[in-house]
Amino acid sequence: MLIACWSVKGGSGTSVAAATLALVLARSPGGAVLVDCGGDSPAVLGVANPPGEGVVAWATGDAPRDSLWRIATDVAPGLVLLPAGPVRWAGGAAGERLAAALDDRRPVVVDCGAAGAPLGQALAGVATVSLLVIRPCYLALRRALEAPLRPSSVLLLDEPGRSLRSNT
Repeated sequence: MLIACWSVKGGSGTSVAAATLALVLARSPGGAVLVDCGGDSPAVLGVANPPGEGVVAWATGDAPRDSLWRIATDVAPGLVLLPAGPVRWAGGAAGERLAAALDDRRPVVVDCGAAGAPLGQALAGVATVSLLVIRPCYLALRRALEAPLRPSSVLLLDEPGRSLRSNT
């Protein structure tokens, strides 16, 4: 299962939502994988940025498919992180290559990175579950209506003091 967490606006909580979901799924047999397309996952998880190339550079290169797992690092019990690395932008073909190489024996959560990041968008487009992370904000809602992707689910991060609120 490939779960892509994405947003139409920076600062929506996508990295925190993706890390939290990955940590919960890591408790299941076989664990889980967190793919970091934006570079914030190590900080969210409280670990140092792993050195060297990351998943974005791997996806844009011609390294063998099985070499993807050489950049993986264990960050919590049952959770493996594929860090972004120093390169942050890659196009759609890189997303297809990455999606094809990901381990389908355990859940994979993708932090798609900043709104509009091509690699994250490509992964969100082929994900089993496309999860739009959004706050109750007029600007975010307007951008969500104009987004080229339609999510399979929406995660609304409600905050006290916002003028917009969920009805639930």
